[in-house]
Amino acid sequence: MQEIEVFRTNVTCRRVAVGLLRQLQAHYPTWGISFDLTDCDRVLRVQTSGCPVDCPFIINVLRASGYHCEPLPE
Repeated sequence: MQEIEVFRTNVTCRRVAVGLLRQLQAHYPTWGISFDLTDCDRVLRVQTSGCPVDCPFIINVLRASGYHCEPLPE
């Protein structure tokens, strides 16, 4: 069963998004992680194969880089 979490961010630059994706994928290489910067919430989507998404880790990586990140309600 797949787990999916979607986060609202304030990332607007594609170059920044790529750098953040590299950081996240270095820790979780099997997860599907992507940004949609065209969405009004600048969403970060994380998909796993059966294990829970480590939301605090994701949020902390973005915050440590100076960006806002919060889970979107379902």
